[in-house]
Amino acid sequence: MAKAKNKTLAAALAAFGGSMGLHRFYLHGLADVVAWIFPIPSALGWWGVERMRLYGQDDVLSWLLIPLLGLSLTVGCLTAVVYALTPQEQWNARHNPQLPADAAAGRSHALTVAVLVFAMLAGTIAFMGSLAFSVQKYFEHDARTDTLQQPS
Repeated sequence: MAKAKNKTLAAALAAFGGSMGLHRFYLHGLADVVAWIFPIPSALGWWGVERMRLYGQDDVLSWLLIPLLGLSLTVGCLTAVVYALTPQEQWNARHNPQLPADAAAGRSHALTVAVLVFAMLAGTIAFMGSLAFSVQKYFEHDARTDTLQQPS
């Protein structure tokens, strides 16, 4: 008999380790291909952060890579929000079909709400930070290109 999948634990794994696919490994096992894809954009984003630290703010490749980290963090947090807000019966029907619809594994409690609040806060920060960084770098690059192309 398969072990019950706890909604709060899945939401916490998505909020704190969603960018690495931990929630997918918990829910679907090590054979889940999507879970193995999750770390790729996260690693590329961290590589972009490291490139910017080493080469400075003029490294164009880091401008493209850093938003991938923000996107992967945002996706993990959004997944946590979806998990936390899933009704008990629906959670158990999808992830615990061997259990009754009112099984405790799909129940929400105070820790579920705390994970939900954290995921909403962290996801918003990651998304807005990535968006602001990308837009700023785009306009800085656009302004720099315009000044180089204008005749004297």
